[in-house]
Amino acid sequence: MALPQLSNRAARAVFMQRHALLEPPAGGAKGAELLDLIHRLGFVQLDSINTVARAHDMILYSRRPTYRAGNLKRLYERDRALFEHWTHDAAVIPMEFYPHWHLRFQRDAAELKARWKNWRRDGFEQQFEAVLQHIRDHGPVCSSDVGKDERKGSGGWWDWHPSKTALEYLWRSGALTVIGRDGFQKRYDLTERVIEQHLCPGNLPCDPNETVGWLCNAALDRLGFATSGELAAFWDTVSPAEAKEWCNSALIKGELEEIEVECANGQSRKLFARPGISTHAETLPPAPGRIRALSPFDPMLRDRKRTERLFGFHYRIEVFVPAPKRTYGYYVFPLLEGDRLIGRIDMKAHRDCGELRVKALWPEQSVRWSDARTKRLESELERVRRFTGTERVIFAGNWLKEAK
Repeated sequence: MALPQLSNRAARAVFMQRHALLEPPAGGAKGAELLDLIHRLGFVQLDSINTVARAHDMILYSRRPTYRAGNLKRLYERDRALFEHWTHDAAVIPMEFYPHWHLRFQRDAAELKARWKNWRRDGFEQQFEAVLQHIRDHGPVCSSDVGKDERKGSGGWWDWHPSKTALEYLWRSGALTVIGRDGFQKRYDLTERVIEQHLCPGNLPCDPNETVGWLCNAALDRLGFATSGELAAFWDTVSPAEAKEWCNSALIKGELEEIEVECANGQSRKLFARPGISTHAETLPPAPGRIRALSPFDPMLRDRKRTERLFGFHYRIEVFVPAPKRTYGYYVFPLLEGDRLIGRIDMKAHRDCGELRVKALWPEQSVRWSDARTKRLESELERVRRFTGTERVIFAGNWLKEAK
């Protein structure tokens, strides 16, 4: 019996709809409406690089143009509607999901203790009680508030002193909670002071099977279709073996079906999806035609291989690539138009002189860059200019490059 099929265009529509990019960018961008958006995405990755705006702000702005950075800060630090922890990287996550992070706390506790012992972290375990007592006595701390007399290793910025390592370990394993950031430096407090008592680790039973099921279901809800490995990678808590077992069990129960999804190159892949996804795809509207600049850490781009399969768009961030070896630039933003990724742009907000400077734009090989596209790009850059608080957009003399 032939498997249900999703054309490449239908697959892109489903994927974009799950990532809140299929509807026009509009709507409320604060309070409950902003929380609903983050709930829909699952989490928002945090990143410190601020060439135009920080990644988390750019992610939310690209979907809700009235969004401003203070909106997320209030939701996180004042309203406590979000908590910060790790998925594949540091992220803010709806507080509603907190009970499902107890398994992550347990697994991080075991994994990090073993890994960090071999990473020049000797002595950090002996600092646990001293760090906790300092916070009990003095309130929330940043890493600069502890271990002032301890020597840091010589391995670079990541080679923390023992008390800094203890802070991170106690956070990752659940004893501490990050309550906000000063600049981009985390502030830690005792979890029992921040999280409702009945939800704190140790007070709420942790059923690994229940958590694995919730995480796999929640990942599939946000991906639309996936391999078991993609489900495991979404939250980065479930193991590939656990995700595979969950998929096989759900398939037997009729909760999943296998489908054939057409990739951008015409090949097909067998994936898991909810029953009826092909019918659902037929009801989805076309994507908005306007051009949008996306953060390199946008949820739609997070899985680079999946992005390339669905959109035929190869992307890597070149922050850590030496300048002479970069193909494009230090921090280049993908451009979305309709349901296509049409190019990438190198731009930076120079707030000291009020300029959003466009250094270069590279269209994809299949895209003819017309005057109409330039006008749509100018409209998007004007929106980005307002978002960044700069006064004007400046183009370099040779900003439009040949496709690579």
